[in-house]
Amino acid sequence: MQSSKTRRKVVPVATEGDSGDKLDQLLLSAAICNGEDLGPFVRKIFASGKPDTLLHHLRHFARSKESEIEDVCKAHYQDFIIAVDDLRSLLSDVDSLKSSLSSSNSQLQSVAGPLLSSLDSFVDARNVCRNVTLALDSVRTCVQLIELCSRANSHLSANNFYMALKCVDSIERDFHGKTPSSTLRKMLEKHIPAIRSHIERRVNKEFGDWLVEIRIVSRNLGQLAIGQASAARQREEELRMKQRQAEEQSRLSLRDCVYALEDEDDDGMGGIGDEGKDGYSNGGGHGMLGFDLTPLYRAYHIHQTLGLEDRLKQYYFENRKLQLTSDFQVSSMTPFLESHQTFFAQIAGFFIVEDRILRTGGRLISKMEVENLWDTAVSKMCSVLEDQFSRMQTANHLLLIKDYVSLLGVTARGYGYPVDALLDVLSKHRDKYHELLLSDCRKQIAEALAADKFEQMLMKKEYEYSMNVLSFQIQTSDIIPAFPYVAPFSSTVPDCCRIVRSFIEDSVSFMSHGGQLDFYDVVKKYLDRLLTEVLDGALLKLINTAIHGVSQAMQVAANMAVLERACDFFFCHAAQLSGVPLRMVERSRRQFPLNKARDAAEEILSGLLKQKVDGFMTLMENILPVQVLKRVLQDVLCHISEMIVGALLGESVKRFNINAIMGIDVDIRLLESFAENQAPLLSDADANQLKTALVEARQLCNLLLSNHPENFLNPVIRERSYNALDYRKVVTISEKLRDQSDRLFGTFGSRGYKQNPKKKSLDLLIKRLKDVN
Repeated sequence: MQSSKTRRKVVPVATEGDSGDKLDQLLLSAAICNGEDLGPFVRKIFASGKPDTLLHHLRHFARSKESEIEDVCKAHYQDFIIAVDDLRSLLSDVDSLKSSLSSSNSQLQSVAGPLLSSLDSFVDARNVCRNVTLALDSVRTCVQLIELCSRANSHLSANNFYMALKCVDSIERDFHGKTPSSTLRKMLEKHIPAIRSHIERRVNKEFGDWLVEIRIVSRNLGQLAIGQASAARQREEELRMKQRQAEEQSRLSLRDCVYALEDEDDDGMGGIGDEGKDGYSNGGGHGMLGFDLTPLYRAYHIHQTLGLEDRLKQYYFENRKLQLTSDFQVSSMTPFLESHQTFFAQIAGFFIVEDRILRTGGRLISKMEVENLWDTAVSKMCSVLEDQFSRMQTANHLLLIKDYVSLLGVTARGYGYPVDALLDVLSKHRDKYHELLLSDCRKQIAEALAADKFEQMLMKKEYEYSMNVLSFQIQTSDIIPAFPYVAPFSSTVPDCCRIVRSFIEDSVSFMSHGGQLDFYDVVKKYLDRLLTEVLDGALLKLINTAIHGVSQAMQVAANMAVLERACDFFFCHAAQLSGVPLRMVERSRRQFPLNKARDAAEEILSGLLKQKVDGFMTLMENILPVQVLKRVLQDVLCHISEMIVGALLGESVKRFNINAIMGIDVDIRLLESFAENQAPLLSDADANQLKTALVEARQLCNLLLSNHPENFLNPVIRERSYNALDYRKVVTISEKLRDQSDRLFGTFGSRGYKQNPKKKSLDLLIKRLKDVN
């Protein structure tokens, strides 16, 4: 078969001599040969009004193509004849092929018969296999479903609700639409909601039990947290005390000291909760104040899984708010002093728990909700404090509650809660507390003054001296005296000092930790009131009503001199406790606050002494007979001599030196001179007899001032110069006499030192008299 020839475009070529019609004919012929659109030619001809020209050109083109058509037909005819000849030659080959195909078909039929029967068997087997495979898939699906159901039951039995819900969700998502068994499908549709309802009920029960239990836990938690704050405050006070001591010693330049104020490990404040080991961790890493939030977190997680998160949030907030409202109730059956710790600890524990839940519970409760609860709690606590403080009439009770509230404030501030409103309430009742404290001190000072016997205080042990003298810095020397020690003041002084010191410490305790850093001026103001109004007034009343003798007046005057030193200690002590440098206190020295009582004591003492002098001067007048006057003066001088010897012999004097004897000798000379001056009233014999009333004291002074006291052992000399002395008294008094070289550490570096001959003689006298005894 001959392939068709491809057409090629005929491009007309115009010569220079062609006319316009010739050109149009050529263009038309070219367009027809090329198969182009003849529309433009038709429109052009009709536009020119010459359609006959177009027909003429078309006829001319048809005649020009007739010869070509004949040539093409001739060529195609020859090809057709050749093709017919070729087909005739193929007929024989087709017949042989037909017979071959027929034989092949018969052979194929004979061979394919068994194969077709085998194919039918194969198709049947394949259908059976497909059915078996489908059955196995269904069984496998059912087995997986049953395994998930069994796993869900196991988790339910183990109270592992979250995993049980995950299994239920997996069953519903992966098997509910694929389950081939209608029975299983109906079972799933029935039990899946039941399981979810069961889990919700169980979790809600655990959550409800936790809400009940957390109230008890919160109270214990608050008490422990406040206790830790108290311990931390105590450690801080101890460190501050050490620092004050170091500063004081450095200020006084007593010795070079280096203090290392080591900060102790603080296990408190924030030590709340253990790190959870399961999926419901409580957060934090603190083991001191552990509490379990697992039921809460589990309930929240389960409700999130069930899509009930918002409902649990609302339920939790409403119940906790009701619990807080219940915690605000103050029992009228129990005094607030006994229940205030439980009241405030319950609230503190509540907000410690809420702080932990806020930080570790996801979005269970918002920060704004916690802040609103805290504002409500602060408002309620302030109203309770206002009401209770207004009823209290005991300063100590008010201080106890204030201290606990301040510890509550420290604890709450450690968790980021504002406590300014609470501190404002405490500051508001500052004046009432100090008025009550002044009233208590007024009663205590009155009792202490009423119990005073106006006798010098005897201290037998060093701890008594430290407790009554050193602790108030009223000593006159840094050297510890020998014991028993007779103080120049009576028991009123240390008793009143203890009351004032307790007032200072209570005042500072109330002002401390109340939000006000510089409170020394406030403490000083109330200390001034205590000294000037209470103590000075009580002393003034005592002086005006209970002083009736010179000894009492002298003791009160001596007490005032000691209290003047004690007042300096009071203001320094207040400054130290308030954290004010002592140099600031020393700069602002003020007058003695007990000046009215001091002036009154000195005035009454002066008046009593004037009365004594007036009485003595009356005695000196010639009202009495001479012999009566002589006997009276002799008895008085004898009494003075006995008192001098008795003073040296008594237990109150442990030791003395030669200077004391020299002073006594001067006094005896004055008394002897007084007796000699009575010669104008008395005879010389009577005047000498007056001097003999002082003989025991005179002979004792002569013996102790003698360079050879061992002469007392000579009977002749003893009879002539010391006949009024008892050797037993001489031994006791001589043992108390100490030489100047017998001071403490006086023998250091004195090797080869020659002993004083007088001292040697006195030791010999003592030894011989003891042997005689």
